[in-house]
Amino acid sequence: MAKINLRVFFLLMVLIAALSGCRNDFEFETAAGNELRFSKDTVYLDTIFTNIGSSTYTLKVYNKSSKDIKIPEIKLNRGEQSGYRLMVDGQPGKSFQNIELLSKDSMFIFVETTVDITTQTADKEFLYTDQLIFANGSQSQSVELVTLIRDAVFLYPQKDENGNKETLLFGEDEIEGFWLDENDAVNGNELHWTADKPYVIYGYAAVPGSKTLQIDAGTEVHFHAGSGLLVADQATLNISGTVENPVIIQGDRLEPAYENVSGQWGMIGLTVGSNANIENATIKNAGNGLWVNKNNGVVNLHNVQIYNCADFGILGVAANIIGTNIVTNNCGMAGFGANYGGNYTFVHSTFANYWFKPNHTAVYLDNGDGTSEFTLQAKFENSIIYSSSNEALTLNYTEPNSQTFDVKFTNTLVKFFDINNVVYGQFPYSFEDTDIFENCLIARNNQMYRPFFADYRNNQMMITEQATDLINFGTTNTTVSVPEDILGKPRTTKDLGAYLHVVQPTEGEE
Repeated sequence: MAKINLRVFFLLMVLIAALSGCRNDFEFETAAGNELRFSKDTVYLDTIFTNIGSSTYTLKVYNKSSKDIKIPEIKLNRGEQSGYRLMVDGQPGKSFQNIELLSKDSMFIFVETTVDITTQTADKEFLYTDQLIFANGSQSQSVELVTLIRDAVFLYPQKDENGNKETLLFGEDEIEGFWLDENDAVNGNELHWTADKPYVIYGYAAVPGSKTLQIDAGTEVHFHAGSGLLVADQATLNISGTVENPVIIQGDRLEPAYENVSGQWGMIGLTVGSNANIENATIKNAGNGLWVNKNNGVVNLHNVQIYNCADFGILGVAANIIGTNIVTNNCGMAGFGANYGGNYTFVHSTFANYWFKPNHTAVYLDNGDGTSEFTLQAKFENSIIYSSSNEALTLNYTEPNSQTFDVKFTNTLVKFFDINNVVYGQFPYSFEDTDIFENCLIARNNQMYRPFFADYRNNQMMITEQATDLINFGTTNTTVSVPEDILGKPRTTKDLGAYLHVVQPTEGEE
């Protein structure tokens, strides 16, 4: 028993000695005011909309000295009234005292902001700033905080007295959404969107039957996650952009990291019996850019760009669409898809797809589901159908019948690399049949008839001067019907696709 007690006593003495020897490691000196170093001198928080919280940004603080230091205070210069929020050492707040930082160590400070622009200015944009102060009496160090705030029109479902949000019936499903009102008590005419302020949409905004949503040139529309636009039976969507002032439709995440991220919002849906005229518009980062289901009359598209959609850029379901100067790229399924037949004409259009995963295509056409057959008529003239996958064109028919599966490609580039010749030469991939493929360029490998796009990764889909096979290859009559390219340039040559070819500067040129 005595031996055990002796051992316990000995261990206690060793522990006490060890703790005493380490005591100086936990003695912190007050920071003199210049020991700290920062990962950046200014934290630029990306543009946000008024009253909408930003993403979280990170500042790293370093103690480069050989001393353990204590920072007397970390605070925002605007104090508790600041629109910025901090998290330091795991604690949220706007000021912090006696923060300890070991020698040669570092810590993270997380920064967010939410600002009501109306409390700052009557302007539509405002540069909101503050300073993050690392104080020590009369000495201090600081880091600038900068955010651009934009005013906007917010449209969203209302709540009833029980807190339940408005819903819409979409097929057999209820979805979160609301009807646009031309006499709304807060927003006034919600069926006329102007370039005065951006529009930020939560839930699905719906155009009522017999009504028209007019979207003017230069308007910016931002959809929140899970949101979109629906056009009801007998309703119309008019998007009236110009070459100089196109309409931009995208998600509501404004950070550069989200510039080309697909699936950030739902879709623009033209339901059964609806109609649309869309001119000079860019639609990007949706689930499906434009979904057209058995529309009434003809959906006319002119100078429309659709990028980075998780599924389809344009999906027609037994629809009727005419498109000129259309550009699609980077879509998970296809740039354009026709399901259950329909009637489609595309002239001087570029359907490209450089999606980062396999099994995508640029154009997909079918006339049924294998059990039910519908009539498909599809024409492509002076166009480009190209993808990073081997087969940029997918044709699925119910029966090999040119009456119900009537497709025609004229003076068009089609990439179709059927490695094992499984379907090459068989209907409808009858590339020698001029009733289907008239005067077309069929790229049977990755080197044939390359379009040499300017920068397909960033959706710059102009062909360059290297694409000699595509320059001036179109038919004259078709080019005359669309005399200007998507940028408004006169078509001096009959180049395939939506753009006239461009000459890229060589090294050393601007």
